[in-house]
Amino acid sequence: MSDIQTSVSYSFTMRVHIENKPGMLAKILNAIADEKGDPGAVDVVRVEGKYKIRDITVSARDEDHSKAIVKAVKKIEGIKVRNVSDRVFLLHLGGKISIKNKVPVDTRDALSMAYTPGVGRVCEAIAEDPEKAHTLTIKQNSVAVVSDGSAVLGLGNIGPEAAMPVMEGKAMLFKEFADVDGYPICLNTQDVDEIVRTVELISPGFGGINLEDISAPRCFEIEQRLKEKLDIPVFHDDQHGTAIVTHAATINALKVVGKKLQDIRIVIVGAGAAGVAIAQILLNEGVKDILCCDSSGIINRDRIKNLNESKKWIAENTNPNNLGGNILDATDGADLLIGVSGPDIIPVEAVEKMAKDPIVFALANPVPEIRPEKIQNIARIIATGRSDYPNQINNVLAFPGIFRGALDARASDINEEMKLAAAHAIAGHIDDNDLSEEYIVPSVFSKQVVRKVSKAVKEAAFETGVARRPSP
Repeated sequence: MSDIQTSVSYSFTMRVHIENKPGMLAKILNAIADEKGDPGAVDVVRVEGKYKIRDITVSARDEDHSKAIVKAVKKIEGIKVRNVSDRVFLLHLGGKISIKNKVPVDTRDALSMAYTPGVGRVCEAIAEDPEKAHTLTIKQNSVAVVSDGSAVLGLGNIGPEAAMPVMEGKAMLFKEFADVDGYPICLNTQDVDEIVRTVELISPGFGGINLEDISAPRCFEIEQRLKEKLDIPVFHDDQHGTAIVTHAATINALKVVGKKLQDIRIVIVGAGAAGVAIAQILLNEGVKDILCCDSSGIINRDRIKNLNESKKWIAENTNPNNLGGNILDATDGADLLIGVSGPDIIPVEAVEKMAKDPIVFALANPVPEIRPEKIQNIARIIATGRSDYPNQINNVLAFPGIFRGALDARASDINEEMKLAAAHAIAGHIDDNDLSEEYIVPSVFSKQVVRKVSKAVKEAAFETGVARRPSP
């Protein structure tokens, strides 16, 4: 059975001193190959006496694999490994974002207009009409990326400081893909009331709130209360971003296998924030038969007295035949299996029990619920959350364009119609003639996706009455 593929996420650069004689570099590359590493750039740094100094970049599967590769190279006679640099950590040194001025402050006149005394006139104008903050400050293009560090990636409750690199990354993506200014805000509290109150207090400086990596079920209450209190969009990306891109992938995958939404059975493994949101958006689009599984098996109405509020919603709105059992029972005859839980928890047997042309979305990161190598000859279509496999279901396809459209419309909310519009815009980016088993979602680097999503979201905001900017 094949191991999971190497990834640039675990890439490193070795600085090696190599005896300057023929065949030495080949020995290093062979040692890397024997350990199933993936060599990249090989650069000559300098020559010192009888040694040639090179930097060799290698991608590994994980940290243990990286150490094994370095150990193998160190065993080669005539080779000295002087330094090993983790490329990911180097990229994060000093943080990944900064604030830059849009206008230079290099003359006395510029200083007088940008700051005192000129700025006072602008403050008075906003005091008289607070709506002018949207045009005279950064508010119109600013999103707070808010986390409490309680559910960071697949790492769990690691706290606000440890969440900062992810929130910085989110801000980078906002800027790169949609020219939205995102500000990472990590809160040193996991109390629902304190989080809601804090976000409410800082909201005047932002045009939208992106909640991120907040654990379920608290995330549901936090989002709902903020949506009720604030007049700007509040969007929990772990819920809705994942759901929107998953729905887009579902639309296109069903076209490939020739099935219809209303006719299929979907099994969702994981009943947290993403699982609930995926069930909601698919139900809103017309899916009739959804089964959701948690660690205790299929969620049904017989379990309601022991469920939290979000799982009660699942029990009341899915599983029309009130089936019970485990994951193998759930996938028997299922058409689509969606994993939003944890690594390696879906057995091969679960996929083998599915209907003809099974579709599997294993979205846990960095290790999916079932590794694609295990089911490549069983499943017709496979998608993951990873960038090194085909069909990456990545939230970056959704949230930049959604907020770009919401900000441009000056929307007071991101409603269900806007989410569905985003999903169809993502799916529609790929022409039906170009769809295939390995191409059901667009590339995250296609700027056209953001433009199409933002346009669709903006139009839906006007159509549903949540836009406050005059209609174009």
